[in-house]
Amino acid sequence: MSEKGRPKGEHRSARGGGRAIAVVALLALHALSTGCGMGREPTSRTLTLTECRLPKLSVTAQCGELPVPENRDRPDGRRIGIFVAVLPANTVAPKADPLIILAGGPGQAASRLAPLASRLNEVRRTRDVVLIDQRGTGRSAPLDCAAFQPEDDLEAAFDRDPVGKARECLRELAATGVDLAHYTTEAWVADVDAVRAALGYPQVNLWGGSYGTRVALAYLRRHPDRVRSMVLDGVAPPEMAVPRDVWHSREQALDDVLAACGASDACRRQHPDLRQRLDRLERDFAAPGRRIEYADPRSGGPRTGTFTFDLVLGGLHALTYAPERAALLPEVIDRAAAGDFGPLLALAQSAIGDLSGQMTPALHYAVICSEDAPRVTPEERRGLERLRSRALAASLFDVCAIWPKGTPAADAATPVRSDVPALLLSGGLDPVTPPAAAAIVAATLPRSRQVVAQGSGHIVSPYACVPRLIAAFVDDADAAALPASCIDFLAVTRRSPLWPDRLGPQP
Repeated sequence: MSEKGRPKGEHRSARGGGRAIAVVALLALHALSTGCGMGREPTSRTLTLTECRLPKLSVTAQCGELPVPENRDRPDGRRIGIFVAVLPANTVAPKADPLIILAGGPGQAASRLAPLASRLNEVRRTRDVVLIDQRGTGRSAPLDCAAFQPEDDLEAAFDRDPVGKARECLRELAATGVDLAHYTTEAWVADVDAVRAALGYPQVNLWGGSYGTRVALAYLRRHPDRVRSMVLDGVAPPEMAVPRDVWHSREQALDDVLAACGASDACRRQHPDLRQRLDRLERDFAAPGRRIEYADPRSGGPRTGTFTFDLVLGGLHALTYAPERAALLPEVIDRAAAGDFGPLLALAQSAIGDLSGQMTPALHYAVICSEDAPRVTPEERRGLERLRSRALAASLFDVCAIWPKGTPAADAATPVRSDVPALLLSGGLDPVTPPAAAAIVAATLPRSRQVVAQGSGHIVSPYACVPRLIAAFVDDADAAALPASCIDFLAVTRRSPLWPDRLGPQP
């Protein structure tokens, strides 16, 4: 869409994606807020907060740590600290219901979403914005393992031996006394409510992104009277099973880019046999892969590495999270088919960014292996074997086969029914939580409204007019009274034009 056709003052922004599974949310955010108001503390607050700094945030926050039982059935047992950061409202008389940020993954810490919180500066004019690190992530008793530390090698960004690393991590965690059975969504919901009570908030508004939408819905199920409104971005229905569903939607997103190239005269001329080239990559780089020379995208120097099709596919999937990067896929596939993996590695590294430093794989496995993998039937697993990403999908099940499991709530995978106002945001090109997923949730939330940003990918809250949309919704708690100009703009956005130029080395 041309700049001329957009609402005045609104522009599309680029965003980043995530690693092969999770994805979440994991954003190349910008335009930090400089608000400085402190507001008044609720009189019933029992948690002491002190000034602190958060990553990529130019202003100070107020932080504290709430001790909670690791196992609530044994309140006198091991205790862990839940980290909370409050960005105070920019007023001396803040409203009593803050906006709580629930991060994605599972495995991402909310404190790493401070740049997103700062984009919601209109919300902060009247309300606190609260970020709580999920137990096992960030500064909330993180399940850190040396085996899962981020690796500098670009090829190692996609695990080739996740089971081996998982075994090492389990040995590390066992030595610390961690009980992984209590790092579930249900335990996290209880932590959120404990923090709410300790901060003295009678009611809250929730923002959840990706897996955070599942947490928000679970909190609403358990504490319906404590939720004033919800914003769900990249909606994951309770019945969604990550190891089953995301691989189908990711492959569809990649196929959609190939189809878009075929429908474009310019792209089709440059890449007349794109799908065949991807098929050839799958044949040529089948396990155990091939050792090739390539130009390191960071130094430009020559390197030698072993490439498998799973590594190639993981990199391609990472690019589908952001339409601006997906636009480069036709040329990236062509270059890789010609033996030049520099563009793919450079773009995949850019898409992942510092996500590997934000995510906690052990917490991801603790949730997914307890709550999602057991719900995938043998027939559904056989269906995954027909996908290009079958080996990537199988590796997650292999990890879950050895990972200790908690007990999910009996109703965890059932729809949540509520009259609480809800704004459901979807990216029309989202490869993991497409608009159809939000429509499932909307069916049991009669006071909800789904807004689709047709030209956007995974997580749309930081971009263009969406922060203003969120602020208007949270202010009134009325999904029917939203800025029509913003909704109209989001509805007519389209896929970024596929990159017309070559990405090979230039003279």
